[in-house]
Amino acid sequence: MVKVVLWGSLKQAAGGKTELNLEAKNVRELLDRLVEQYPKLEGHLDQGVSVSIDGVLFRDAWFAPIKPDSEVYLLPRLAGG
Repeated sequence: MVKVVLWGSLKQAAGGKTELNLEAKNVRELLDRLVEQYPKLEGHLDQGVSVSIDGVLFRDAWFAPIKPDSEVYLLPRLAGG
């Protein structure tokens, strides 16, 4: 199972959970499963998130593969200028 760590407002939307274990083969599948289990996350995910898989940061890489023993960090995407 993939270990998922949630930061910031994502943690609150998942009922205060910071770590989850999910089955997912890629980023899109992971995000879909998160919304299935925690519907309040949908709005946050729609606004965009930064995804780190095993220490490598991905942006808009929906089909980036995730290994079963990977550690994935999800952070609300920051905007600014």
